[in-house]
Amino acid sequence: MKPTSLRFIVALCAGASALGAAPLTETTPVYAKAEVSAPVIASLKAGTEAVLAPEVAPAGWTAVTLAGPHEVYAANKDVNKALEVRPGSPYLTEAKAGAPVFAIAEKGDKTDITDYRGKWTKFRLTKPVVGYIKTTAKIEAKAAPVASAPVKDAPTPAPAATIVPRGTAAPVGDGASSALPRLFQGKLASTYNPLRPRRPYDYQLNDDAGARYAYVDVSKLLATEQISKYIDRTVVVYGTAQAVPGTKDMVVMAESLQLR
Repeated sequence: MKPTSLRFIVALCAGASALGAAPLTETTPVYAKAEVSAPVIASLKAGTEAVLAPEVAPAGWTAVTLAGPHEVYAANKDVNKALEVRPGSPYLTEAKAGAPVFAIAEKGDKTDITDYRGKWTKFRLTKPVVGYIKTTAKIEAKAAPVASAPVKDAPTPAPAATIVPRGTAAPVGDGASSALPRLFQGKLASTYNPLRPRRPYDYQLNDDAGARYAYVDVSKLLATEQISKYIDRTVVVYGTAQAVPGTKDMVVMAESLQLR
């Protein structure tokens, strides 16, 4: 048996004897690393049965799997024209600089845009993420039986250590739209300026700093809709986002528009 395989079995058995099917007795923070100084990325409520992760954790810690989906944020600068977070960029727990890093984006992550907040984009991330909890008296003092695993180089983990399969996201090319309509908030502005070339769309959404983060296509709205009454006002647009072909811009295909 390889040394790494032996450590794997020992870690799983130790974690299973501590956790097993026993629920947590109180709300427990989940840390990004096995350090009390690490950011807290989630919280498991009392009564939750933690799902073990096949990670070797230091003494006093247990690695757990957060199955998801997760609500996370990414800076707009880290979102490419396919409306995906660039691999290596951080997913944050809040829409602000310095917020705790929930996870790092990887190629193939399954994400859906759910909102825009100025310079930030909110995503629903569907993939398992590993976190760490302190192994203390917060776990009820009862051990679940550990199923014996065959001694192999690639051991079969105990049932309690089930790993949720990673989702795969289909690639989105230029001009392709995101899967579902979403809500987009910002200040609606006209793109018309007699001193510069016409923009690809007549309207755009600006963030709190007055910078455009998306064009707005209003062609699907009723002809009787008076768009002018929304200009320079904060609005909520319901529609589907898609990339503008040949550019780094995106456009929201508006299905409804209302004042915030």
